[in-house]
Amino acid sequence: MLKKTINICLGIAFVSLSFSACKTPSTLSRTENISTPANFNNLQDSTNSAQLKWKEYFTDPFLIALIDTALNNNQELNIMMQEVEVTRNEIRAKKGEYLPSIGIGAGAEVEKVGEYTRNGSVEKNLEIKPGKEFPEPLSNFTIGAYAKWEIDVWKKLRNGKKAAVSRYLASIEGKNFMVTNLIAEIASSYYELLALDNELSIVEKNIEIQSNALKIVRLQKQSAVVNELAVKRFEAQVLNTKSLQYDIKQEIVETENRINFLVGRFPQKVERNTDSFNSLIPNKVYAGIPSQLLDNRPDIKQAEMELEAAKLDVKVAKSRFYPSLGISAGIGLQAFNPKYLTETPESMIYSLIGDVAAPLINRSAIKADYYNANSKQVQAIINYERTILNAYIEVANQLSNINNLEKSYTLKKEEVETLNQSITIANNLFKSARADYMEVLLTQRESLESKFELIETKQQQMNAMVKVYQALGGGWN
Repeated sequence: MLKKTINICLGIAFVSLSFSACKTPSTLSRTENISTPANFNNLQDSTNSAQLKWKEYFTDPFLIALIDTALNNNQELNIMMQEVEVTRNEIRAKKGEYLPSIGIGAGAEVEKVGEYTRNGSVEKNLEIKPGKEFPEPLSNFTIGAYAKWEIDVWKKLRNGKKAAVSRYLASIEGKNFMVTNLIAEIASSYYELLALDNELSIVEKNIEIQSNALKIVRLQKQSAVVNELAVKRFEAQVLNTKSLQYDIKQEIVETENRINFLVGRFPQKVERNTDSFNSLIPNKVYAGIPSQLLDNRPDIKQAEMELEAAKLDVKVAKSRFYPSLGISAGIGLQAFNPKYLTETPESMIYSLIGDVAAPLINRSAIKADYYNANSKQVQAIINYERTILNAYIEVANQLSNINNLEKSYTLKKEEVETLNQSITIANNLFKSARADYMEVLLTQRESLESKFELIETKQQQMNAMVKVYQALGGGWN
Protein backbone atom coordinates (compact mmCIF):
# COMPACT_ATOMS: atom_id res chain seq x y z
CA MET A 1 0.00 0.00 0.00
CA LEU A 2 1.47 3.34 -1.09
CA LYS A 3 1.42 5.91 1.67
CA LYS A 4 2.63 9.47 1.19
CA THR A 5 2.11 12.31 3.62
CA ILE A 6 3.09 15.89 2.83
CA ASN A 7 2.31 18.51 5.49
CA ILE A 8 3.17 22.09 4.63
CA CYS A 9 1.89 24.57 7.23
CA LEU A 10 2.70 28.23 6.85
CA GLY A 11 1.33 30.72 9.45
CA ILE A 12 1.60 34.40 8.55
CA ALA A 13 0.53 37.17 10.94
CA PHE A 14 -1.68 40.01 9.70
CA VAL A 15 0.28 42.62 7.76
CA SER A 16 -0.73 45.54 9.91
CA LEU A 17 0.13 43.71 13.12
CA SER A 18 3.42 42.53 11.63
CA PHE A 19 4.47 46.12 10.98
CA SER A 20 3.47 46.95 14.53
CA ALA A 21 5.57 44.05 15.81
CA CYS A 22 8.64 45.30 13.94
CA LYS A 23 8.61 48.64 15.74
CA THR A 24 11.20 48.85 18.48
CA PRO A 25 11.15 51.25 21.44
CA SER A 26 13.57 54.14 21.40
CA THR A 27 16.28 54.43 24.05
CA LEU A 28 18.76 57.00 25.19
CA SER A 29 22.31 56.18 24.17
CA ARG A 30 25.71 57.53 25.18
CA THR A 31 28.01 58.76 22.45
CA GLU A 32 31.29 56.87 22.42
CA ASN A 33 33.98 59.56 22.37
CA ILE A 34 37.20 58.21 23.86
CA SER A 35 40.62 59.78 23.37
CA THR A 36 43.95 59.82 25.19
CA PRO A 37 46.45 62.64 25.79
CA ALA A 38 49.24 63.00 23.29
CA ASN A 39 52.11 62.12 25.67
CA PHE A 40 53.31 61.52 29.23
CA ASN A 41 54.94 64.55 30.82
CA ASN A 42 55.78 66.03 27.40
CA LEU A 43 57.77 62.93 26.40
CA GLN A 44 57.47 62.13 22.70
CA ASP A 45 59.57 58.93 22.52
CA SER A 46 57.49 55.95 21.33
CA THR A 47 59.89 53.38 22.83
CA ASN A 48 57.87 51.35 25.32
CA SER A 49 59.19 49.08 28.08
CA ALA A 50 55.94 47.09 27.99
CA GLN A 51 57.16 45.49 24.77
CA LEU A 52 59.87 43.67 26.74
CA LYS A 53 59.02 40.16 27.89
CA TRP A 54 59.07 39.74 31.64
CA LYS A 55 62.16 37.51 31.51
CA GLU A 56 63.99 40.38 29.81
CA TYR A 57 62.69 43.00 32.23
CA PHE A 58 63.48 41.02 35.42
CA THR A 59 66.97 39.54 35.46
CA ASP A 60 67.29 38.01 38.95
CA PRO A 61 67.41 34.21 38.37
CA PHE A 62 65.69 33.47 41.70
CA LEU A 63 62.83 35.85 40.86
CA ILE A 64 62.51 34.38 37.36
CA ALA A 65 62.25 30.87 38.85
CA LEU A 66 59.50 32.01 41.24
CA ILE A 67 57.46 33.64 38.45
CA ASP A 68 57.87 30.60 36.20
CA THR A 69 56.56 28.32 38.95
CA ALA A 70 53.66 30.66 39.72
CA LEU A 71 52.52 30.78 36.10
CA ASN A 72 52.10 27.00 36.24
CA ASN A 73 50.85 26.46 39.80
CA ASN A 74 48.96 29.56 40.91
CA GLN A 75 45.42 28.44 41.80
CA GLU A 76 43.72 31.71 40.93
CA LEU A 77 45.29 31.73 37.49
CA ASN A 78 44.25 28.11 36.90
CA ILE A 79 40.68 28.98 37.92
CA MET A 80 40.73 31.82 35.40
CA MET A 81 41.93 29.40 32.71
CA GLN A 82 38.80 27.32 33.30
CA GLU A 83 36.70 30.47 32.97
CA VAL A 84 38.27 30.94 29.54
CA GLU A 85 37.23 27.39 28.63
CA VAL A 86 33.66 28.13 29.77
CA THR A 87 33.43 31.12 27.44
CA ARG A 88 34.94 29.04 24.61
CA ASN A 89 32.19 26.44 25.06
CA GLU A 90 29.56 29.19 24.97
CA ILE A 91 30.74 30.00 21.43
CA ARG A 92 30.05 26.41 20.41
CA ALA A 93 26.59 26.60 21.95
CA LYS A 94 25.74 29.86 20.16
CA LYS A 95 27.10 28.56 16.86
CA GLY A 96 24.84 25.52 17.12
CA GLU A 97 21.77 27.73 17.53
CA TYR A 98 21.85 29.11 13.99
CA LEU A 99 22.84 25.83 12.33
CA PRO A 100 20.16 23.25 11.43
CA SER A 101 19.40 20.74 14.17
CA ILE A 102 19.34 17.22 12.76
CA GLY A 103 18.47 14.08 14.66
CA ILE A 104 17.48 10.47 14.15
CA GLY A 105 14.92 8.43 16.03
CA ALA A 106 12.94 5.23 16.10
CA GLY A 107 9.76 4.22 17.89
CA ALA A 108 7.15 1.53 18.26
CA GLU A 109 3.57 1.66 19.62
CA VAL A 110 0.50 -0.49 19.97
CA GLU A 111 -2.96 1.08 19.82
CA LYS A 112 -6.47 -0.35 20.37
CA VAL A 113 -9.13 2.11 19.22
CA GLY A 114 -12.82 1.96 20.08
CA GLU A 115 -15.34 1.13 17.38
CA TYR A 116 -17.30 4.28 18.13
CA THR A 117 -14.35 6.61 17.55
CA ARG A 118 -13.40 8.21 14.27
CA ASN A 119 -10.57 5.80 13.58
CA GLY A 120 -12.65 2.83 14.67
CA SER A 121 -15.65 3.67 12.49
CA VAL A 122 -13.44 4.36 9.48
CA GLU A 123 -11.81 0.94 9.81
CA LYS A 124 -15.21 -0.84 10.10
CA ASN A 125 -16.68 0.94 7.06
CA LEU A 126 -13.75 0.15 4.81
CA GLU A 127 -14.29 -2.68 2.39
CA ILE A 128 -11.33 -4.91 3.07
CA LYS A 129 -10.93 -8.31 1.51
CA PRO A 130 -11.30 -11.34 3.81
CA GLY A 131 -8.11 -12.09 5.67
CA LYS A 132 -6.82 -8.54 5.08
CA GLU A 133 -8.38 -6.69 8.02
CA PHE A 134 -6.35 -4.26 10.11
CA PRO A 135 -4.50 -5.99 12.94
CA GLU A 136 -6.27 -5.77 16.27
CA PRO A 137 -4.72 -4.13 18.24
CA LEU A 138 -2.95 -2.01 15.65
CA SER A 139 0.84 -1.64 15.96
CA ASN A 140 2.95 1.18 14.53
CA PHE A 141 6.69 1.16 13.89
CA THR A 142 8.63 4.25 12.83
CA ILE A 143 12.22 5.05 12.00
CA GLY A 144 13.44 8.29 10.46
CA ALA A 145 15.36 11.55 10.66
CA TYR A 146 14.16 15.02 11.45
CA ALA A 147 15.58 18.54 11.14
CA LYS A 148 14.74 21.95 12.58
CA TRP A 149 16.17 25.26 11.49
CA GLU A 150 15.43 28.85 12.39
CA ILE A 151 16.35 31.02 9.43
CA ASP A 152 18.41 33.86 10.86
CA VAL A 153 16.85 36.66 8.82
CA TRP A 154 17.62 39.44 11.32
CA LYS A 155 21.05 38.05 12.35
CA LYS A 156 19.81 37.48 15.89
CA LEU A 157 21.59 34.14 16.22
CA ARG A 158 24.74 35.22 14.39
CA ASN A 159 25.05 38.35 16.54
CA GLY A 160 24.57 36.17 19.61
CA LYS A 161 27.47 34.02 18.46
CA LYS A 162 29.63 37.11 17.78
CA ALA A 163 28.83 38.39 21.28
CA ALA A 164 29.98 35.05 22.69
CA VAL A 165 33.23 35.34 20.70
CA SER A 166 33.80 38.85 22.09
CA ARG A 167 33.26 37.59 25.63
CA TYR A 168 35.69 34.75 24.98
CA LEU A 169 38.32 37.25 23.81
CA ALA A 170 37.53 39.39 26.86
CA SER A 171 38.11 36.39 29.13
CA ILE A 172 41.51 35.82 27.50
CA GLU A 173 42.43 39.45 28.17
CA GLY A 174 41.18 39.02 31.74
CA LYS A 175 43.55 36.08 32.10
CA ASN A 176 46.39 38.17 30.64
CA PHE A 177 45.61 40.96 33.11
CA MET A 178 45.78 38.44 35.95
CA VAL A 179 49.17 37.25 34.67
CA THR A 180 50.44 40.85 34.68
CA ASN A 181 49.20 41.41 38.24
CA LEU A 182 50.57 38.07 39.43
CA ILE A 183 54.06 38.81 38.07
CA ALA A 184 54.00 42.29 39.62
CA GLU A 185 52.86 40.99 43.01
CA ILE A 186 55.56 38.30 43.14
CA ALA A 187 58.27 40.77 42.09
CA SER A 188 57.16 43.35 44.69
CA SER A 189 57.05 40.72 47.45
CA TYR A 190 60.47 39.43 46.41
CA TYR A 191 62.05 42.88 46.66
CA GLU A 192 60.30 43.41 49.99
CA LEU A 193 61.86 40.17 51.22
CA LEU A 194 65.33 41.33 50.17
CA ALA A 195 64.75 44.63 51.98
CA LEU A 196 63.72 42.82 55.18
CA ASP A 197 66.84 40.65 55.01
CA ASN A 198 68.99 43.76 54.81
CA GLU A 199 67.12 45.43 57.64
CA LEU A 200 67.74 42.36 59.79
CA SER A 201 71.43 42.47 58.91
CA ILE A 202 71.62 46.15 59.92
CA VAL A 203 69.88 45.43 63.23
CA GLU A 204 72.31 42.62 64.02
CA LYS A 205 75.29 44.89 63.29
CA ASN A 206 73.81 47.63 65.47
CA ILE A 207 73.30 45.15 68.31
CA GLU A 208 77.01 44.39 68.14
CA ILE A 209 77.94 48.10 68.08
CA GLN A 210 75.59 48.92 70.96
CA SER A 211 76.79 45.96 73.00
CA ASN A 212 80.40 47.17 72.65
CA ALA A 213 79.29 50.65 73.72
CA LEU A 214 77.55 49.12 76.75
CA LYS A 215 80.78 47.40 77.80
CA ILE A 216 82.62 50.73 77.63
CA VAL A 217 79.95 52.45 79.71
CA ARG A 218 80.14 49.76 82.38
CA LEU A 219 83.92 50.18 82.55
CA GLN A 220 83.46 53.94 82.84
CA LYS A 221 81.00 53.44 85.69
CA GLN A 222 83.58 51.38 87.53
CA SER A 223 85.97 54.29 87.05
CA ALA A 224 83.25 56.71 88.28
CA VAL A 225 83.23 58.52 84.94
CA VAL A 226 79.47 57.91 84.45
CA ASN A 227 76.70 56.88 86.79
CA GLU A 228 74.25 53.96 86.83
CA LEU A 229 71.70 55.91 84.78
CA ALA A 230 73.98 55.90 81.75
CA VAL A 231 74.46 52.15 82.06
CA LYS A 232 70.70 51.53 82.23
CA ARG A 233 70.02 53.77 79.24
CA PHE A 234 72.57 51.86 77.15
CA GLU A 235 71.12 48.52 78.33
CA ALA A 236 67.61 49.65 77.35
CA GLN A 237 68.87 50.65 73.91
CA VAL A 238 70.44 47.21 73.36
CA LEU A 239 67.26 45.42 74.53
CA ASN A 240 65.10 47.56 72.23
CA THR A 241 67.25 46.75 69.21
CA LYS A 242 67.27 43.03 70.04
CA SER A 243 63.47 43.08 70.23
CA LEU A 244 63.33 44.77 66.84
CA GLN A 245 65.08 41.87 65.12
CA TYR A 246 62.28 39.46 66.06
CA ASP A 247 59.66 41.75 64.55
CA ILE A 248 61.64 41.74 61.32
CA LYS A 249 62.03 37.95 61.42
CA GLN A 250 58.25 37.59 61.67
CA GLU A 251 57.78 39.90 58.69
CA ILE A 252 60.25 37.76 56.74
CA VAL A 253 58.26 34.60 57.49
CA GLU A 254 54.97 36.23 56.43
CA THR A 255 56.48 37.65 53.24
CA GLU A 256 58.00 34.28 52.34
CA ASN A 257 54.65 32.58 52.84
CA ARG A 258 52.87 35.23 50.77
CA ILE A 259 55.23 34.36 47.93
CA ASN A 260 54.73 30.63 48.57
CA PHE A 261 50.97 31.11 48.30
CA LEU A 262 51.29 32.99 45.00
CA VAL A 263 53.62 30.27 43.72
CA GLY A 264 51.11 27.59 44.79
CA ARG A 265 53.19 25.65 47.30
CA PHE A 266 53.30 25.02 51.03
CA PRO A 267 55.54 27.18 53.29
CA GLN A 268 59.23 26.80 52.62
CA LYS A 269 62.32 28.94 52.36
CA VAL A 270 62.36 31.27 49.37
CA GLU A 271 65.72 31.14 47.64
CA ARG A 272 67.19 34.59 47.09
CA ASN A 273 70.40 36.61 46.86
CA THR A 274 70.22 39.02 49.78
CA ASP A 275 73.64 40.60 49.24
CA SER A 276 72.67 41.97 45.83
CA PHE A 277 69.93 44.26 47.17
CA ASN A 278 72.05 47.33 47.84
CA SER A 279 73.62 47.11 44.39
CA LEU A 280 70.27 46.84 42.60
CA ILE A 281 69.67 49.60 40.06
CA PRO A 282 66.10 50.09 38.78
CA ASN A 283 65.66 49.53 35.06
CA LYS A 284 65.47 52.51 32.78
CA VAL A 285 61.78 52.84 31.95
CA TYR A 286 60.42 53.99 28.59
CA ALA A 287 56.76 54.93 28.80
CA GLY A 288 56.08 55.42 25.09
CA ILE A 289 52.93 57.33 24.17
CA PRO A 290 49.51 57.00 25.85
CA SER A 291 47.78 55.55 22.79
CA GLN A 292 49.98 52.45 23.14
CA LEU A 293 48.12 51.61 26.33
CA LEU A 294 45.12 50.62 24.19
CA ASP A 295 47.17 47.78 22.70
CA ASN A 296 49.37 46.88 25.68
CA ARG A 297 47.01 46.91 28.66
CA PRO A 298 44.96 43.68 28.90
CA ASP A 299 42.32 45.33 31.08
CA ILE A 300 41.68 47.97 28.40
CA LYS A 301 41.37 45.31 25.71
CA GLN A 302 39.09 43.32 28.00
CA ALA A 303 36.84 46.35 28.49
CA GLU A 304 36.87 46.90 24.72
CA MET A 305 35.76 43.31 24.02
CA GLU A 306 33.04 43.56 26.68
CA LEU A 307 31.83 46.77 25.05
CA GLU A 308 31.70 45.02 21.66
CA ALA A 309 29.69 42.17 23.20
CA ALA A 310 27.30 44.66 24.80
CA LYS A 311 26.69 46.34 21.42
CA LEU A 312 25.87 42.98 19.87
CA ASP A 313 23.54 42.17 22.78
CA VAL A 314 21.53 45.28 21.89
CA LYS A 315 21.19 44.06 18.30
CA VAL A 316 20.09 40.62 19.52
CA ALA A 317 17.51 42.16 21.86
CA LYS A 318 16.24 44.41 19.07
CA SER A 319 15.83 41.53 16.63
CA ARG A 320 13.41 39.80 19.03
CA PHE A 321 10.78 42.37 18.05
CA TYR A 322 10.88 41.11 14.46
CA PRO A 323 9.11 38.03 13.04
CA SER A 324 11.04 34.76 13.22
CA LEU A 325 11.01 32.21 10.40
CA GLY A 326 11.41 28.53 11.18
CA ILE A 327 11.53 25.39 9.05
CA SER A 328 11.20 21.82 10.24
CA ALA A 329 11.31 18.66 8.12
CA GLY A 330 11.26 14.93 8.58
CA ILE A 331 11.71 11.80 6.51
CA GLY A 332 11.46 8.16 7.47
CA LEU A 333 9.64 4.83 7.27
CA GLN A 334 6.40 3.83 8.98
CA ALA A 335 4.37 0.60 8.98
CA PHE A 336 2.12 -1.43 11.29
CA ASN A 337 4.40 -4.43 10.81
CA PRO A 338 8.22 -4.25 10.91
CA LYS A 339 8.50 -6.45 7.81
CA TYR A 340 6.91 -3.68 5.72
CA LEU A 341 9.45 -1.01 6.82
CA THR A 342 11.81 -1.97 4.01
CA GLU A 343 9.13 -1.71 1.33
CA THR A 344 9.53 1.66 -0.31
CA PRO A 345 8.07 3.95 -1.40
CA GLU A 346 4.92 2.49 0.24
CA SER A 347 6.28 2.85 3.82
CA MET A 348 8.02 6.20 3.26
CA ILE A 349 6.80 9.29 5.11
CA TYR A 350 8.10 12.84 4.94
CA SER A 351 7.02 16.29 6.03
CA LEU A 352 8.00 19.92 5.57
CA ILE A 353 6.69 22.63 7.89
CA GLY A 354 7.38 26.34 7.78
CA ASP A 355 6.20 28.94 10.27
CA VAL A 356 6.44 32.67 10.82
CA ALA A 357 5.84 34.11 14.29
CA ALA A 358 6.03 37.64 15.59
CA PRO A 359 5.26 39.17 19.01
CA LEU A 360 2.10 41.28 18.77
CA ILE A 361 0.83 42.07 22.25
CA ASN A 362 2.20 41.86 25.80
CA ARG A 363 5.80 42.51 24.73
CA SER A 364 6.86 43.77 28.17
CA ALA A 365 9.48 41.06 28.67
CA ILE A 366 11.05 41.75 25.25
CA LYS A 367 11.07 45.50 25.95
CA ALA A 368 12.66 44.94 29.35
CA ASP A 369 15.43 42.84 27.80
CA TYR A 370 15.98 45.52 25.19
CA TYR A 371 16.18 48.33 27.77
CA ASN A 372 18.54 46.23 29.91
CA ALA A 373 20.80 45.57 26.94
CA ASN A 374 20.98 49.31 26.22
CA SER A 375 21.77 50.13 29.84
CA LYS A 376 24.51 47.47 29.92
CA GLN A 377 25.96 48.93 26.73
CA VAL A 378 26.17 52.37 28.37
CA GLN A 379 27.77 50.74 31.40
CA ALA A 380 30.32 49.07 29.14
CA ILE A 381 31.18 52.41 27.47
CA ILE A 382 31.64 54.11 30.84
CA ASN A 383 33.76 51.20 32.08
CA TYR A 384 35.91 51.41 28.95
CA GLU A 385 36.46 55.13 29.50
CA ARG A 386 37.19 54.58 33.20
CA THR A 387 39.72 51.83 32.44
CA ILE A 388 41.62 54.03 29.98
CA LEU A 389 41.62 56.96 32.43
CA ASN A 390 42.83 54.75 35.27
CA ALA A 391 45.62 53.30 33.10
CA TYR A 392 46.88 56.77 32.13
CA ILE A 393 46.85 57.99 35.74
CA GLU A 394 48.68 54.87 36.96
CA VAL A 395 51.48 55.40 34.44
CA ALA A 396 51.73 59.13 35.17
CA ASN A 397 51.88 58.48 38.93
CA GLN A 398 54.62 55.88 38.64
CA LEU A 399 56.73 57.99 36.27
CA SER A 400 56.60 60.82 38.78
CA ASN A 401 57.28 58.39 41.63
CA ILE A 402 60.39 57.01 39.92
CA ASN A 403 61.79 60.51 39.42
CA ASN A 404 61.14 61.61 43.02
CA LEU A 405 62.43 58.38 44.57
CA GLU A 406 65.67 58.69 42.63
CA LYS A 407 66.30 62.13 44.16
CA SER A 408 65.18 60.96 47.59
CA TYR A 409 67.53 57.96 47.54
CA THR A 410 70.52 60.16 46.73
CA LEU A 411 69.79 62.40 49.71
CA LYS A 412 69.09 59.45 52.05
CA LYS A 413 72.40 57.88 51.08
CA GLU A 414 74.25 61.08 51.97
CA GLU A 415 72.37 61.22 55.28
CA VAL A 416 73.43 57.64 56.17
CA GLU A 417 77.08 58.41 55.39
CA THR A 418 76.96 61.55 57.52
CA LEU A 419 75.39 59.75 60.49
CA ASN A 420 77.92 56.92 60.25
CA GLN A 421 80.65 59.51 60.67
CA SER A 422 78.70 61.05 63.54
CA ILE A 423 78.67 57.73 65.42
CA THR A 424 82.45 57.48 65.26
CA ILE A 425 82.85 61.08 66.37
CA ALA A 426 80.33 60.68 69.22
CA ASN A 427 81.99 57.51 70.50
CA ASN A 428 85.44 59.14 70.48
CA LEU A 429 84.16 62.22 72.28
CA PHE A 430 82.33 60.07 74.81
CA LYS A 431 85.48 58.04 75.53
CA SER A 432 87.37 61.26 76.21
CA ALA A 433 84.50 62.59 78.37
CA ARG A 434 83.86 65.45 75.96
CA ALA A 435 80.34 64.29 75.00
CA ASP A 436 77.32 63.21 77.01
CA TYR A 437 76.12 59.60 76.74
CA MET A 438 72.73 60.86 75.51
CA GLU A 439 74.45 62.25 72.43
CA VAL A 440 75.86 58.82 71.69
CA LEU A 441 72.48 57.12 72.14
CA LEU A 442 70.69 59.69 70.00
CA THR A 443 73.28 59.42 67.23
CA GLN A 444 73.04 55.62 67.20
CA ARG A 445 69.24 55.77 67.01
CA GLU A 446 69.25 58.31 64.20
CA SER A 447 71.79 56.25 62.28
CA LEU A 448 69.69 53.09 62.59
CA GLU A 449 66.54 54.89 61.45
CA SER A 450 68.32 56.47 58.50
CA LYS A 451 69.63 53.07 57.35
CA PHE A 452 66.12 51.65 57.54
CA GLU A 453 64.81 54.58 55.53
CA LEU A 454 67.52 54.09 52.92
CA ILE A 455 66.54 50.43 52.50
CA GLU A 456 62.85 51.32 52.35
CA THR A 457 63.57 53.93 49.68
CA LYS A 458 65.49 51.34 47.66
CA GLN A 459 62.54 48.95 48.01
CA GLN A 460 60.15 51.68 46.88
CA GLN A 461 62.38 52.30 43.86
CA MET A 462 62.23 48.63 42.89
CA ASN A 463 58.47 48.54 43.48
CA ALA A 464 58.04 51.62 41.30
CA MET A 465 60.01 49.86 38.57
CA VAL A 466 57.62 46.88 38.89
CA LYS A 467 54.47 48.99 39.01
CA VAL A 468 55.30 51.12 35.99
CA TYR A 469 55.94 47.95 33.98
CA GLN A 470 52.57 46.67 35.18
CA ALA A 471 50.85 50.01 34.46
CA LEU A 472 52.27 50.07 30.91
CA GLY A 473 50.78 46.63 30.30
CA GLY A 474 53.95 44.55 30.39
CA GLY A 475 54.31 40.97 31.55
CA TRP A 476 51.46 39.09 29.90
CA ASN A 477 53.13 38.65 26.50
